[in-house]
Amino acid sequence: MSYLKFDKDLMINLEYSLYRNVLRTNRRGAYQNTSISGCNTTKYQGLLVMPIPYLDDENHLMLSSFDETVIQHGAEFNLGIHRYAGDNYSPNGHKYIREFNCDTVPKTIYRVGGVILSKEIMFSSKENRLMVRYTLLNAHSPTIIRFKPFLAFRKISQLTRENDQVNKSYREIENGISTCMYHGYPELFMQFNKKPEFVYHPNWYRDIEYLQDLQMGDTYQEDLYVPGYFEMSIEKGEEIIFSAGDILVDTSVLSKEFSDELQIRTPRSNFYNCLKNSSHQFFYIPQNNEYYLLAGYPWFKVRARDQFIALPGSTLSVDKPESFEKIMDTAIPHLRNFMNDKPSKSYLKEIDNPDVLLWVVWSLQQFWSTQKEVFKLKYTDFLFEIIDYIIENKHPNLAFIEESGLLSSFGRDFPVSWMNATIDGRPAIPRSGYLVEFNALWYNALKFAERVAFEMDKNELAELLEERAHLAGHSFTQVFLNAAGYLYDYVDGYHKDPNVRPNMIFAVSLPYSPLTRSQKKSIIDFVTKELFTTCGIRSLSPKSGDFHSHYTGSVNEKKFAYFNGPAFPWLLGAYIEAYLKVFGMSGLSLADRIMVEMEGEIQNDCIGTISELYDSHPPFIAHGGYSFAMSVAELLRAMKIIEHEGAKA
Repeated sequence: MSYLKFDKDLMINLEYSLYRNVLRTNRRGAYQNTSISGCNTTKYQGLLVMPIPYLDDENHLMLSSFDETVIQHGAEFNLGIHRYAGDNYSPNGHKYIREFNCDTVPKTIYRVGGVILSKEIMFSSKENRLMVRYTLLNAHSPTIIRFKPFLAFRKISQLTRENDQVNKSYREIENGISTCMYHGYPELFMQFNKKPEFVYHPNWYRDIEYLQDLQMGDTYQEDLYVPGYFEMSIEKGEEIIFSAGDILVDTSVLSKEFSDELQIRTPRSNFYNCLKNSSHQFFYIPQNNEYYLLAGYPWFKVRARDQFIALPGSTLSVDKPESFEKIMDTAIPHLRNFMNDKPSKSYLKEIDNPDVLLWVVWSLQQFWSTQKEVFKLKYTDFLFEIIDYIIENKHPNLAFIEESGLLSSFGRDFPVSWMNATIDGRPAIPRSGYLVEFNALWYNALKFAERVAFEMDKNELAELLEERAHLAGHSFTQVFLNAAGYLYDYVDGYHKDPNVRPNMIFAVSLPYSPLTRSQKKSIIDFVTKELFTTCGIRSLSPKSGDFHSHYTGSVNEKKFAYFNGPAFPWLLGAYIEAYLKVFGMSGLSLADRIMVEMEGEIQNDCIGTISELYDSHPPFIAHGGYSFAMSVAELLRAMKIIEHEGAKA
């Protein structure tokens, strides 16, 4: 039985199918993404989106869509679908869909009279190249199939209009053509496993609209260029393979290549496999021996904080410690260059955020828990370097306060934490001074370093770290714990922010905490009562005057709402970890219920993965990046924690 299957009734219902999309990627930053109906609903979607490093740091949409038309007895049945001005959809190819599933690769079954056509989309694991396999499952008379490519050649953040700068020329290549719309772009090679007839008929399709961009108040209308169409006959049982990419391929091996790629895919047959597959999509290998994690799709690049938060879940939780090492080993030279105030050319962005090194230590700590001997050989010195760097006050915006043993960061003029939305260049939530999660991470880092020093027989260092941790732990409760029984979100001079936010959960979830069990339980109670939802942890309590349950409104209204109420799935990892630490096996029923609810979300928004944030009141609509590394990784890590706790029963 198919796990991710959508029948005819769901597919022909555009109110449903337009709001669910499918994503496939390679490990070079390229991807294929469209709604399950085949209609693109945002400017970020398309069949071939890829980075072009020599142009800029953005992704570029090359091939927007590829319309198929089935022809029998001169009658044409167009299987494509586009939205045009005035809420008009043309053609209406979705009405021919009989089934869609994406357990292995996205597969659509069309039925047109006596013709049954299967369409499977595969993204090459090695190249910036899309492959589509068409199989004629049934036909009672001679059948011709026509293919029409819609080209964009633009940044994904921009739209294009009909213009006279387009290079309309093309050249014939093996079983296809290549073309390049604008100077500076790579050629797009479009080829088949059998020779087609190409009919040159250049044309612009005007005023194509992207529904979700329109609804979000973003730019939403463009013109797409079609150079002509391919046409060929197809017989019952025959397979036609289409390839589109930035390199010329040997078309004689396309069929074998498609089958071989299919064999190495892990079926999305359950929740774990969906998350595991999704975690693989964040791997980014721009060149040999460099490994990163993308923050998410469709617009994110590599962000340092996101990478180190997502790293344990994306690697260790899927039994890939060697992948952890590759990513960490890529990052460490760049982190060291930053710490030594040396320039470093890296794909790792925002490396100077003040909490990045604290998340690096946490990530290393997760590795230590399962790979202790490897850690001792590779990462011990780097751990101590980070601790020394912070204590010696070398970070430009992370001050070690000797008197309290805590860390302070200036965040009134620019964001310093993961709550990083800005309005007119200033933080929407100006968290500054002592931040609660920074100092929970710091106490944990000191205790972890103390443990490592002790095991490495560095007794003098271990004693010094113990003293620093004791002071930091004492100061932590004095600074953050309030009479109500929860933790202030940040303390800046005489200002103690009383808003109930999720950042205090890390003081409970982390391996080392300065809090007593009763204090931890009180914090868990506050988070559960005021912040918990089944799709994530709210970023602000509904009792606050700034609370916004829905991510809606103008651009600035959404920026303000971003971290003032919507729920974030990635925080469920820390919440489940904290809950089980306090309640043990009696907390498993809640943890299991969370997983059941989140499993339901993989059939919404982007199929088989988890989005960045959700409205925190029903119907819990997803927003932001529709496949988000921290969300996926922390749910995978939570699964491991639940499994470990359940094994005690």
